[in-house]
Amino acid sequence: MLHIAIVDDHEIVRTGIREMLADELDIRVAFEADSGEAALDQLRDTPCDVLLLDLALSGCSGGEVLRVVRQRFDTVRVLVLSTFPEERYAPAMIRHGADGYLCKECDRDELIGAIRTIAQGRRYISPRTAELLAGELAGDAPRLRHSQLSERELEVFLRLARGESVSDIGEALNLSIKTVSTYRTRVLDKLAVSSNAELATYAIHHGLIIG
Repeated sequence: MLHIAIVDDHEIVRTGIREMLADELDIRVAFEADSGEAALDQLRDTPCDVLLLDLALSGCSGGEVLRVVRQRFDTVRVLVLSTFPEERYAPAMIRHGADGYLCKECDRDELIGAIRTIAQGRRYISPRTAELLAGELAGDAPRLRHSQLSERELEVFLRLARGESVSDIGEALNLSIKTVSTYRTRVLDKLAVSSNAELATYAIHHGLIIG
């Protein structure tokens, strides 16, 4: 029996994943968590084999959860399940100890296949992620401006590019308006743009969001 934990701050996403797994008789959801802090608390008392981890969590980010899991719960396998494009995060998450990376647009069979693969002690690498990793090893991966962004800066950037207001972003990420504004300023500087409209144009041009 495989015991799965689902960590995502959107209830509808957790419900969808749970329903995808419902017909798999050898997979059971050990627990769900809506934040990184809650996930780490649960792991202390409720063991699991595979952690399905979103990166865009309020408070303690998915990247921070991955780091702590690798330090304290080394038998837990981690499958990152994110809205962030593979180009930006898949290679970095694999390098930092994730056992697999999937975009949330994946279908049910791919998700279940990835869970079973990493539960067997192997890594799940999509063809696109494999291509990105190979490019890094060959030294020919392009250095894009958004690759300079931290995890939180990228999240704020993508939310701004989708038209969310600073106050909405602050509420979603449990950050003050001042902190979000600071992130926005950093993003504008690193991407060499001057407005939210230019952020959206950049994101669409690089395939980070769909126009």
